[in-house]
Amino acid sequence: MSESTDSPTDFIRQKVAADVAAGKHGGRVQTRFPPEPNGYLQIGHAKAICLNFDIAKEFGGLCNLRFDDTNPEKESDEFVRAIQDDIRWLGYDWAKICYASDYFEQLFTWALQLIESGDAYVDELSPDDIRAYRGTLTEAGKNSPYRDRPVAESLGLFQRMRAGEFEDGKMVLRAKIDMAHPNMNMRDPVMYRIKRLHHHRVGDAWCIYPSYDFTHGQSDAIEGVTHSLCSLEFEDHRPLYDWFIQKLGIFPSQQTEFARLNLTYTVVSKRKLRTLVEGGHVMGWNDPRMPTLSGMRRRGYPAAAIRSFCRAVGITKTPSTSDIALLEHAVRDELNRTAPRRMAVMQPLEVELTNWPEDKVIEVVGHNNPGDESAGSRKLPFAKRIFIEQEDFREEANRKFFRLKKGGEVRLRHAYIIKCDEVIKDANGEITKLLCSVDMATLNKNPEGRKVKGVIHWVSADHAREAPVRLFDRLFSVEKPEADKAREFLEFVNPDSLTATTVLCEPSLAEMKPGETCQFERIGYFCADTEESNLGHPVFNRTVGLRDSWAKQDQAS
Repeated sequence: MSESTDSPTDFIRQKVAADVAAGKHGGRVQTRFPPEPNGYLQIGHAKAICLNFDIAKEFGGLCNLRFDDTNPEKESDEFVRAIQDDIRWLGYDWAKICYASDYFEQLFTWALQLIESGDAYVDELSPDDIRAYRGTLTEAGKNSPYRDRPVAESLGLFQRMRAGEFEDGKMVLRAKIDMAHPNMNMRDPVMYRIKRLHHHRVGDAWCIYPSYDFTHGQSDAIEGVTHSLCSLEFEDHRPLYDWFIQKLGIFPSQQTEFARLNLTYTVVSKRKLRTLVEGGHVMGWNDPRMPTLSGMRRRGYPAAAIRSFCRAVGITKTPSTSDIALLEHAVRDELNRTAPRRMAVMQPLEVELTNWPEDKVIEVVGHNNPGDESAGSRKLPFAKRIFIEQEDFREEANRKFFRLKKGGEVRLRHAYIIKCDEVIKDANGEITKLLCSVDMATLNKNPEGRKVKGVIHWVSADHAREAPVRLFDRLFSVEKPEADKAREFLEFVNPDSLTATTVLCEPSLAEMKPGETCQFERIGYFCADTEESNLGHPVFNRTVGLRDSWAKQDQAS
């Protein structure tokens, strides 16, 4: 990572600093990022990634990448690879890769230990009965009739569960805690289920799989994780996390929760993102409209901008929803510093330079980034016919219109000042061409005796290259697509979130490699698509427009 900033102060960092100062765990700091490999990472995960890896770095510790692969139904190696790619792209690397499935044998041994100590039992209630016996938030649950079965019997049944002697769903292993506990998670939670599913790593070696709650804390303990950082939805699971660790007498990892990242006009639920993909509402997990890291990468979002956004959002205990304009501001701010400038015309209007020689072609110099001299320059062909944007010309305009109008002057970016002398129209009265004269003495020079305020972009008509462009809008038409409980979130999918068009661009844009980003001057930031671009034939995705609504809100406040 290139940016260098002071570490932000938040309650988690304060806690870690206090633990280190007190010599807890020998002053050692170990974190982990533990995704389930059943989908692609999204912007919410980015906050957790930055937090875990940054804290490890700031305190001289280590951060593992651990795949919580205990539910093989929707997990795959594809997602494992994608998650690794996303983390590396975001700018991080792990101390080691771990898998919960690496610990299946140890977890099974610990389950036997809990049965032997009287803290777990095999239950034969149906899933529906288990739910009914749990009670409600206001009513205590009741004990299963199998809760007090002899330890030896539960041990034997659990061994037979592993051996595959029972059909799926026939029985489960449950922790024996308290069916009247005010925390529903403590009412004899399920530890193991029978599931004959092929696992992406261990194949068919197991037909019983541990629950997340029985896996997570013990995996942290095995790895010596000192600070287990989770989003707030796991706060109610912390007592169970601690209960398993205490009962097993293993390394006392400690869980701390923080508010997850939510965005306006966005859903981050993995289930809902999968619905969008499988329902054909988007082009896949890496669709540039998706809040997945792979989608944002394909759209042209810089990793540094996402890290900056996560820092700006901060770490709190209170749930909130961030304005997507803040993310776009971070993207725009980063690209303004780093993206090369290029010229492209979206809605072309032909301009004939009447006093320019017919066969004369020169090369003018265009600076790649006016704020960065080291970015260098490129050469742009300039000839008798050029294209400008239709909206940059008005036949009649008031004094506040600083672009081209009939009888008025404007500067062409990196080139000359031109004056519109005549407007050519078709039979329907539509403007088809402008006849303009060039002030030959104004190549990168101010004219003598008059002031020309406007500057517009252009491309040479004979040298311009056509390129497909995709203009992306927000995927959802309402600010909080999940807020209306009476309506399905799919009802709010924006039908106009993708518009395809074609641009005429300067020749150098044809040389852009897939994944490279630039600014189309006066239009926005665009990225050569990584899936559909070929060298010499880019397909451009609009990353973000030039207008910064967040900055304006910030100034207004």
